Amino acid sequence: MSDKFMARAIELAIDNVKSGRGGPFGAVIVKDRQIIAEGTNRVTLTGDPTAHAEMVAIREACKKLGSFELKDCEIYTSCEPCPMCLGAIYWARLARVYFGAVAADASAAGFDDSLIYAEIARPHGERKIPMASRMREEALEAFRAWAAKPDKLPY
Repeated sequence: MSDKFMARAIELAIDNVKSGRGGPFGAVIVKDRQIIAEGTNRVTLTGDPTAHAEMVAIREACKKLGSFELKDCEIYTSCEPCPMCLGAIYWARLARVYFGAVAADASAAGFDDSLIYAEIARPHGERKIPMASRMREEALEAFRAWAAKPDKLPY
């Protein structure tokens, strides 16, 4: 772990707030001790609720490396990742995660994702946004087609 990479993530977060571009979050992705991608929170700037600093950095790193896997990379983020970003980190297969502030710090500043963690544990029909499976058997055809595809690129 390098404090210079964490310092850069924190610097990005502070600059993002001061510039008025977005929320107080920054992230950098490092490979072979070099920053290959940076991201800041761009939710309000772009109108994209998925434009969190980690997501922006992951997208940039994947594009730069030409791969959806970042298994030889580390991410340094100014705050503990939210559930969405944590999911993306696992999907991208990052080797390690370092974070500055913790989820409780974000919550105290008005960025509370505890609802999402609680919702994941609830049955579909009891969630604040009710969910229900429809046409499951028909939808399974996509998975059967995937399973039968001999030249698929697994991920």
